[in-house]
Amino acid sequence: MDERTGAAIAAVARPGGDPNGFQVFSADMRRFPTVARLRAGARAGLPRFAFEYGDGGAGEDKGIARNWAALDAVELVPRYGVTRTLPALVIELLGRRYGAPFGVAPMGGTAFVWPGADELLASAAQAAGIPYVFGVAGGMSLERAAELAPDVIWFQLYRFARNDHAVGFDMVRRAEAAGVHALVLTLDVPVRTTRPREVAAGITVPLRKDLALMADLAASPRWLMAMARHGMPRFAMLRQYAGEGADLDTVMAFVRDEMAGAFTWDEVGRYRDRWNRALVIKGILHPDDAERAVALGADAIVVSNHGGRQIEPLPAAIDALPAVVARIGDRVPVLMDSGIRSGADVVRALALGARAVFLGKAFLWGLGALGDRGPAHVASLLADETRAALGQIGAATPAAARDVVVRHPGALPF
Repeated sequence: MDERTGAAIAAVARPGGDPNGFQVFSADMRRFPTVARLRAGARAGLPRFAFEYGDGGAGEDKGIARNWAALDAVELVPRYGVTRTLPALVIELLGRRYGAPFGVAPMGGTAFVWPGADELLASAAQAAGIPYVFGVAGGMSLERAAELAPDVIWFQLYRFARNDHAVGFDMVRRAEAAGVHALVLTLDVPVRTTRPREVAAGITVPLRKDLALMADLAASPRWLMAMARHGMPRFAMLRQYAGEGADLDTVMAFVRDEMAGAFTWDEVGRYRDRWNRALVIKGILHPDDAERAVALGADAIVVSNHGGRQIEPLPAAIDALPAVVARIGDRVPVLMDSGIRSGADVVRALALGARAVFLGKAFLWGLGALGDRGPAHVASLLADETRAALGQIGAATPAAARDVVVRHPGALPF
């Protein structure tokens, strides 16, 4: 292949090129052209405990299934004769520009799914220019997260109420010093729940270390090699608060005992007073709660049912989205997570009023199927799918998706 031919192929293969042009797919894309296939690859490639931890939900996973079914039920009516090129994906959100209308959702214990996951997720988000919400139960420090993703870093915080929120307020101080762009307070875990698939896989505190675990690891050499490269999974963000020299079991016990309950509205107000940058409230399903968050000074709302991981009978996040958007209007951006698996799902949420969406499981499946290359592959795959879906329905930008006619049978009747 001569140089000119190679350049021509690269040009049409790049996102944003000729929508009818010839495309060249990488080996990873040929193996895993959808997020669903990444999930199958993760199931085959990960230790059982790692897959069950990242994939499972509350009860019998009916909340997860409801999220997926509700998204699948949303139909978009296209308009033709208006789109000639693949749409751009750049969005403005909370005073910053991002490369796509989706980002990495906050996740805890990601290093149990794939050692080194947090650093890989942060680096991929920075490269793609998409929001990266670093979770408080992450496997690296907040300072390291900000170093790897300086342009896209957000920070998600759970409630640590002992000693008048001493730990929580200290983390806010660290977030400000590290240059975090948005603080995300999670409201939707008021009580601790048990996930049966984790119990069945032997995920306990302290972590069991028996022959079954050893056999599980022995059957997953890629995971062991990743652990050799990145080190043992750990809650590095919380380790300093669990006590000097705290080992993994001690930190996990600290998480179990100290990370308790959801923020009250009074506490949200206190954190608003201490944080001078964008404040995001995550875990909203009812319009009245969205209204309360905005009244307290929230700069954005995340409609979420915690991905179906806390309790089964909650409504699907996509079904709660329109009522929240209708109540909040354009006062602050409404975001969404829970169940997004494709660019088509991203566009469904955009059409119903979300400014952007966040994904967790999709990126974990990418890690499980492709290891260190997984997060970048997921970001690229979703960008291509989102761009194509927007073009197919006649939307030139993510914001223009809101002009598309939608049939949404499951929308909540608030």
